[in-house]
Amino acid sequence: PRAVPPAADPAVISPQDPTLLIGSSLVATCTVSAESRLRAEDLYWTLNGRRLPAASYAALGPATLSVALARLNGSKQQSGDNLVCHSRDGGILAGSCLYVGLPPEKPVNITCWSKNMKDLTCKWAPGTEGETFLHTNYTLKYKLRWYGRDNTCQEYHTAGPYSCHIPKDLALFTPYEIWVEASNRLGVAVSDVVMLDILDVVTTDPPSDVHVSRVGDLEDQLSVRWSSPPALKDFLFQAKYQIQYRVEDSSEWKVVDDVGNQTSCRLAGLRPGTVYFVQVRCNPFGIYGSKKAGIWSDWSNPTAAST
Repeated sequence: PRAVPPAADPAVISPQDPTLLIGSSLVATCTVSAESRLRAEDLYWTLNGRRLPAASYAALGPATLSVALARLNGSKQQSGDNLVCHSRDGGILAGSCLYVGLPPEKPVNITCWSKNMKDLTCKWAPGTEGETFLHTNYTLKYKLRWYGRDNTCQEYHTAGPYSCHIPKDLALFTPYEIWVEASNRLGVAVSDVVMLDILDVVTTDPPSDVHVSRVGDLEDQLSVRWSSPPALKDFLFQAKYQIQYRVEDSSEWKVVDDVGNQTSCRLAGLRPGTVYFVQVRCNPFGIYGSKKAGIWSDWSNPTAAST
C-alpha cells in the first residue's frame, strides 16, 4: 500500500531517508493529499536541486508519481542527497534524504604514544579507501589485557582527524589491548587489536634550557648544552639525544646523530661569522627496563648563536 500523507502535509515521499549501497537502484513515490487538489501530472522531481528527466517518471494512479533512479553514485555530502517532489509551479511538496555510500573498512595502522607516562594518544588510518560517502563514526576502545572491562576513549581529533587522547588513569607494567571500531549507516568494521605497554611508547617534552655559545676564540665551533626532560627526572631510564642545526639563510638542517646520552655537544667545522639555529630532541628509551626503541620528542625551539 502506498503511503498517504497526513492531513497537514501536501504530499509524502516513500521511502523516507533510505540508506543505499553505491550502484543501487531506487524507485521513489510522491503521493499528494486530496486537499492539495494536485494530480500526478502536476508533479516533478529534483535531486540536489537538479530536475530529473520526465522519462524516469511513472504515474501510479491519479495522486502518485514515481521516479526511478539507477546506479546511484556516492552521496555528494555526508548529510545525504536531497530528493524533492515539486508541484508544477516549483513549490516544494515533500523531501527525502538519500544516503548512498559504502560500509566502513576496518581501521588500520594504529600507533600510540604516552607523554611522560601520564596519558596515551593513538592515531589510525580509516582503511584502504577511507571514503565511504557517509558520516562514519570512529570509536577507540581499550582494556587491560588479562582483566578489566572495555573502556571508550572520549577526546577525539586531538592529534589529527583520526586520533584520540586518553588523559589519565592508565596502568603501568600491564599490557593494554587497543582497537578502533568504525560504524556508519551501512555497517560496522573493527580493527585488529594492538597490544602495548605504556612503558614501551613513552615520549617526552623537548629538552629544556638549550644554550648555544662560542668556544673561546675558535671561529668554526659552537658549544651546545641542555637539560634532560624534567617530567622524567624521577624515572629510571636512559636517554639519547639528537641535534640539528642550520645557517640563518638556509632551510636545510644538518643532523648530529651520535650525541648519545650526553647533555652537551660541540659542533665543529662551521662557517666563521655566521648565525646558526640549533634544536635538540630527546628519546627516553629503556624506562624501567623497557626493551623497545623509544619515541623521539618534538624538537626544542630554535636557539640562535653566531660563530
